[in-house]
Amino acid sequence: MPENKVDVLINRIMSATGISSQSELARELGINRSGITHARNKNHIPDNWIIKLFRRFKVNPEWVETGNGSVFYDQKHNEDCSGFRRIPKVAARLSAGTGSFECDQNISQFLSFSSSWLSRKGSASAMVAMEVFGRSMEPLIREGDTVLIDQSQTRIMAGAIYAVGVDDTILVKRLEKHPDALVLCSDNKDFSPIHLDIHALEKVRILGRVIWSCREYR
Repeated sequence: MPENKVDVLINRIMSATGISSQSELARELGINRSGITHARNKNHIPDNWIIKLFRRFKVNPEWVETGNGSVFYDQKHNEDCSGFRRIPKVAARLSAGTGSFECDQNISQFLSFSSSWLSRKGSASAMVAMEVFGRSMEPLIREGDTVLIDQSQTRIMAGAIYAVGVDDTILVKRLEKHPDALVLCSDNKDFSPIHLDIHALEKVRILGRVIWSCREYR
């Protein structure tokens, strides 16, 4: 009987991180122990596990998946001698429209930014780049743009742009705090504001502040 792929990956992860048990691994991943059993039964590790391990331990996702390459992305790897740091871009896309969300969190590539600029903007280790689709934030952010999100910045600053999770949807919106309510505003006036009252706020997750965007011309 072939060895379960998840067992191979878990053993690889534990050997690299010093995690001594699957219960400890579950705690590091912020999941129940049953989540690991579920992954073993499906013979598949969720992509967000790889993201969390990368952020927590700087474990190389390629090495976790294949056993090839260096075990870790260390500071020297992420920041070269010219003073640039690599930030992961994930395949998931933020919605600036109807609210649908593609939840694939594989790292698709790395983007390089000036380390000194990143340090002025926030916490580089908590940053991730994602693509936007939808038109609700035009003209500032257009469909296909890439945004840089600092996940350490979750305190709401009125008028700033954030990645916001509502139920199973992730949106990019300007936020305004009203008494007992949160308003998700679009720059495109064709899209009405989304008002979330105090009861709906329990379903809201502020995932991080958008601190930069770029546009590729095709």
